[in-house]
Amino acid sequence: MTFAHERLSRTDRFHGAIFSVYTDEITMSDGTSAARDVVENRGAVVVVALDDQDQVVLIKQYRHPVRSHLWELPAGLRDVEGEDPALTAARELAEEADLTAGRFDHLVDLHTSPGFSDEFVLVYLARDLAEVPAADRHVRTAEEADIEVHRVPLDKAVEMALRGEITNAAAVAGLLAAARARDTAWALLR
Repeated sequence: MTFAHERLSRTDRFHGAIFSVYTDEITMSDGTSAARDVVENRGAVVVVALDDQDQVVLIKQYRHPVRSHLWELPAGLRDVEGEDPALTAARELAEEADLTAGRFDHLVDLHTSPGFSDEFVLVYLARDLAEVPAADRHVRTAEEADIEVHRVPLDKAVEMALRGEITNAAAVAGLLAAARARDTAWALLR
């Protein structure tokens, strides 16, 4: 016998600028019910920016929950209502890496932690890169103020991920997907 997983009730726990937390009582496959904590998130975009020398743009940024500076890809929340995700990706690339791209392709989609969160991340491949003129660059503040921007050969970045030097899940997935897409002459791009 199969049961639909239906929400029986919802209890609000927290509402913030980026996410909300609820406890849902849901039906289980065996006919019982159970409480499940759920984090609802706005979602995000991630950008694998690849230059003409097969180098990817990595940023190093402080992340307080893990109390460490992490290697990541340019990324940001989908926090502008109705904005096309590719435009969000372009905005984040300009803000975090001072770059524009002549081409954006949809690379891969991710549910980052589906056991407790509905966060959905869209990963884009950006190519035909150009520098944002110095006078037009975004002023970085807060944790973005000390972002380090580096260009690393894509294969080296994949090796960094496989050695555990890059642990941000979206960055690992994006780098692996970009390397595979490149190795198939971009046939896998959407």
